[in-house]
Amino acid sequence: MILFLHNRYRVAGGEERTVEDLMWLVQAHLGEQAQLLSRDSATVRRTHAAMALLRGGERPADVAAAVRRSGARVLHAHNLNPLLGWRALEAARGAGARVVLHLHQYRLVCAVGVCYTQGERCTRCHARNTIPGLLRGCRGSRAEAVSYAASLALWQSRLAGLADAVVVPSAFARERLRELGAPLDFDRVRVLPPPIRALGAVAAQQIGVPGRQPEAPMRDDAGERAPDADARGRYALLASRLAPEKGIDVAIEACIAAGRRLLVAGDGPERERLQRLAGRAPEGQIELLGAVSRSQLAQLRAGAALALSPSRSEETFGIAVAEAMAAGLPVIASDLGAPAELLPPEALVPAGDVRVLADRIESMWGDAQAGAHNRIRIGELCAPEAVAAKLAEVYDGLAAA
Repeated sequence: MILFLHNRYRVAGGEERTVEDLMWLVQAHLGEQAQLLSRDSATVRRTHAAMALLRGGERPADVAAAVRRSGARVLHAHNLNPLLGWRALEAARGAGARVVLHLHQYRLVCAVGVCYTQGERCTRCHARNTIPGLLRGCRGSRAEAVSYAASLALWQSRLAGLADAVVVPSAFARERLRELGAPLDFDRVRVLPPPIRALGAVAAQQIGVPGRQPEAPMRDDAGERAPDADARGRYALLASRLAPEKGIDVAIEACIAAGRRLLVAGDGPERERLQRLAGRAPEGQIELLGAVSRSQLAQLRAGAALALSPSRSEETFGIAVAEAMAAGLPVIASDLGAPAELLPPEALVPAGDVRVLADRIESMWGDAQAGAHNRIRIGELCAPEAVAAKLAEVYDGLAAA
């Protein structure tokens, strides 16, 4: 039994998707049961969250009880701020579970987790010196900034010390955490890309994963057949949380300049501003669709000419990039962070450069060869069989230790 632990964010994003997919992977490919114990930041006031942070988490007895009740041999911990904290890991170990700490972002050192604030990339905080984040007000209110700065300085070493294994989604993420002075034994930090469910037997066969047969035509999560490839090519697609660091305004301006239609799937704090920006385009050229289901997103990808990821921050992986690659789409992304590990140089553009992005949209529009290469490349990293083998090594290493 693997018990997953996750504090959901106020605005859900790729991390929630990855937690779901890893639970599916454990059950479908490792043959173990998986359960989730979660907390949700959206259910508590910010003052409550701040106090929980400073205490190192709350209600750790719930975690110990869940370990004992389920008989979990491993606690696979994801985001722990603000309601779980190091006390949750201590409780799990006390109840007999080994602990895997999964760092999807830079939250061990950075108060906002993405190393982006006030319109720029930022790595000023280092190890226990979190004063720059306090002075720059990265968390908005002064009270929240104080609670994050203090709790990260107080508890980051204890949190890391309670982990029997640490995993990150990319080599870039591991090196950035090293640069930030995270208190980790980096010789033991393992890279574990997220599994992409859409990469089934076809991708596995292409990359030589044994024991799988060709799959039926791709279907979305609702069981409906996705449109044929010749239906593609009507629009560019951007799937993202609507936040400043995601560069969605750059994509809107570039598609306006290129005269191409853009659909944006996702929600977040930038929605109103982006809606105003989209209003400058001819009616129907730029559409903000809001949050969509997995099945809806699969259908959107099936009708797209290409996918965009113009992030201004250095992504630790880029789940939307990987899923678009798995769908066989050409993808254009900023030349920052882990997406540069996934895509060829011609698919990368300078962050924030509208003109270059517009030109690249024109040159890569509907490029079927680029899409086919993307699917093979991402299959090498994120096919469920490949990720399951790496995850099994992590779990089995705990038992051996």
